[in-house]
Amino acid sequence: MSIVLLHLSIPIFTNLVVHFSFDNSFVNELPGVKEASMQPRQTPGACWSKALLSPVIKPALLAFSSEVAELLNLSDIDVHSDNFLEAFSGNALLPGMEAYATCYGGHQFGSWAGQLGDGRAIGLGEIINSAGERWELQLKGAGMTPYSRRADGRAVLRSSIREFLCSEAMYHLGIPTTRALSLIATGEQVIRDMLYDGNPRPEPGAIVCRVAPSFTRFGHFEILASRGEFRLLQQLIDFTIKRDFPEITEKSSDRFAIWFKLVCERTARLVVEWLRVGFVHGVMNTDNMSILGLTIDYGPYGWTDNFDPRWTPNTTDSEMHRYCLGKQPRVARWNLERLAEALSTVAPSKAFLDEGLAHFDSTLQNSMMTMMSAKFGLLNWKDEDADLVENVFELMTQAEVDMTEFFRKLADINHESPNLEDLRSAFYKPELFENHRAFFGKWLQRYSTRLGEQQNSGESRRLSMNLVNPRFVLRNYLAQQAIDAATVGDTSMIDRLLEAARNPYSDNHPSDLIAKRPEWAINKSGCSMLSCSS
Repeated sequence: MSIVLLHLSIPIFTNLVVHFSFDNSFVNELPGVKEASMQPRQTPGACWSKALLSPVIKPALLAFSSEVAELLNLSDIDVHSDNFLEAFSGNALLPGMEAYATCYGGHQFGSWAGQLGDGRAIGLGEIINSAGERWELQLKGAGMTPYSRRADGRAVLRSSIREFLCSEAMYHLGIPTTRALSLIATGEQVIRDMLYDGNPRPEPGAIVCRVAPSFTRFGHFEILASRGEFRLLQQLIDFTIKRDFPEITEKSSDRFAIWFKLVCERTARLVVEWLRVGFVHGVMNTDNMSILGLTIDYGPYGWTDNFDPRWTPNTTDSEMHRYCLGKQPRVARWNLERLAEALSTVAPSKAFLDEGLAHFDSTLQNSMMTMMSAKFGLLNWKDEDADLVENVFELMTQAEVDMTEFFRKLADINHESPNLEDLRSAFYKPELFENHRAFFGKWLQRYSTRLGEQQNSGESRRLSMNLVNPRFVLRNYLAQQAIDAATVGDTSMIDRLLEAARNPYSDNHPSDLIAKRPEWAINKSGCSMLSCSS
């Protein structure tokens, strides 16, 4: 069966218990290219282009999120049906589905890249679930689109496992994120140069179904402004406010100002949440920034092991450190400035944009103080706490202290008789613990004195700290173990990590899933730094 016939001949899946209710507003209310073609091209005047499904040889369901399935009113029977497998591997469409790719641009590593678009993501439409919630479905790795440029639109198993697991891990950590419904192997090989060293090789392919209220990015607005398509830009703004920001009523005279302020606020809160758990996105280009303040596009991400504000998981960024841990707030602000520049072409007032950016600054500052107070078990923030916090982060960087382990152990400190030995397990190297013993001892005494000023008990502080400092995070070496096993047909590690991710703040985890990064993982591909290759 040809690709075109597959796209046009939509089967009716009568054995699905749940029939999706689609309301595909993005393609119905915004202009797009209705000609179905995979020919790479510029698409002026369009917010989307029709896409063609590219069937795969032998799809196989490797994993799924039961929580996301429930969001979409899918039963376990539904997920394990043949029709689910066909639909979410890109082999067919369910009734109401529409295959399309959206058009956006972006600033990549500080430079304008022009038109980008969904090069390996195909939208399937917008579901309205039984609770009245809107959820967009998107297949990542399902084949070429008009925005694939010179690429094949496919994704490999390793990047798909990482996206599937991290989407759900971030959700359970309490961090705004896109979700993942399913992980499906394609039965095909994809050629990739993983290390960008001129040695491409075949790897197993896979497809992830991503789920979010909206996949709209900063870049959707930037591309229209760059082309001078101001009427369409205004239309997209109005559509976005109406569909994705229902709290802003049509009667609001300053709808634009409220909207941009919310975008800035959500972006600030998102970055603070990343810092809370030591997460580094790795590719904070404007085309990877969600207008809803969600974590989107899981590529060369990572959690810092030994705390280092200059650490980046992205090999492409190894020299610039543009997107390293400590610079993420600054980059978020820069990205919002680029969005503001695009919006300024139609904004009712430049003052609205300035107010939004100022709101980002104040939200970031206040949220950081609130977050740091919670991480350190402080009931309120005092001016002198800034020095206390900065001091220990400097020491952690110098002594190569594991961030996740450190804060879980810090919660157990008895402030009346603090013992530095209680923190020893957070150090990667015994000699660095000894070399910095005096400095950490002095800091621990300051910290304990500060805790003594509070009225809460040690147990209540421990419980509150452990609600914001996770015991389990999806370290890169753990994800790589799941990838290595799945490559030879063993998906048990995927299941284990997904289960651990559901309760990241619990103490009840197998020891091998909460261990610090082992020495063998320091230089192993995929265990520390990664490329953007997918």
